[in-house]
Amino acid sequence: MEVGYIGLGKMGKNMVFRLLEKGHDVVAWNRSVEPRREVAAAGAKTVETIEELVSSLHGPKLVWVMLTAGEPTIQMITLLSTLLSPGDIVVDGANSFYKNTLKCAELLTSKGIKFMDAGVSGGPAGARNGACIMAGGDTTVFKTLEPLFADIADNGAYRFFPGHGAGHFAKMVHNGIEYGMMQAIGEGFEVLKKSAYNYDLQQVAELYQSKSVIESRLVGWLESGYQKHGNDLEGISGTVAHSGEGLWTVETAQELEVPTPVIKASLDFRVASTEYPSYTGQVVSTLRNEFGGHDVTKK
Repeated sequence: MEVGYIGLGKMGKNMVFRLLEKGHDVVAWNRSVEPRREVAAAGAKTVETIEELVSSLHGPKLVWVMLTAGEPTIQMITLLSTLLSPGDIVVDGANSFYKNTLKCAELLTSKGIKFMDAGVSGGPAGARNGACIMAGGDTTVFKTLEPLFADIADNGAYRFFPGHGAGHFAKMVHNGIEYGMMQAIGEGFEVLKKSAYNYDLQQVAELYQSKSVIESRLVGWLESGYQKHGNDLEGISGTVAHSGEGLWTVETAQELEVPTPVIKASLDFRVASTEYPSYTGQVVSTLRNEFGGHDVTKK
C-alpha cells in the first residue's frame, strides 16, 4: 500500500522502517529533519509540509498519524480534514483518549473521510519488529486496511473491534492494567531487597522468568535492567512518570461504576513518587526504560 506517515518519533520511525521492509510505499513527514533523513535513506519519500504529503499521495489516500496523544494529534487530524477528500482514510496510531478519538471520528466522517483508531503496544522494539495492534472503527475500512495491520503487527498480533474509539479504549485499559502489574513487580522486588537475605535480584528475576506463574515480558525486562544497572539500579530515578492512560482508565472506570483499586493505587503511587522517590519507583522506572526507551535517569 501507499501510506502517508506523519510523525517519526521513536515509534513512528521504527514503524516506517518496518513498512518499507514489508514493501509498502511511504511518504513521511516529521517536524525535525534528522528522522526524515533516516527514513529517506531506507527508501521513504519525505516531504517538508503536510500539504505536500497529501498532494504526493494517490487516491484514495491513506494517512497514518503517529504523534503525541492529545492536542498535537487533534490539531493534525483537524488539518487533515481540510486537505483530504471523501473516501480518503486517516488512521490515528497514537494512544489517544477514546473520547478525543470519537470527536475526531465525527469530524472526519462528517466530511466523508474514513477513520480508524489503532492502539499500538510493544514500544519502539515492537514498532520495529512487530507490534500488538488494537484497531477500532468501521468493519469495511478495516477489511481494506487489514493487510497493512497484519504487516505492522507481530505474527497474528492484531484484532479489530467494531466502533470508533474501540481500539483506543482497549489500549487505554491495557495501559491501566500495565500500571498495576508494574507496581506489583516493583513492590515485590523492594521487599526482596530489604529482606534479611542477600538476594541477587537479577537471578531472582531470571528464575521468575523460568516457567513460574508470574513469567512475563515485564519480568524479562526487569532481568535485563538488573543486568545493566545492578541490584541497586544505580542511576535510575525513583520518581515514575505517568502519561495519562492510567488516569483515563481510572476515570472511565468511575464513570462505569467499576472499582479499580489496584490501578488507582498504582497511579497514585506515580503521582506521589515526585515527592517520595523509592526503590519500588526505581524498579518501575527501569521497566519503562526497557520497553519504552523512556529517560529514567536521576536528575
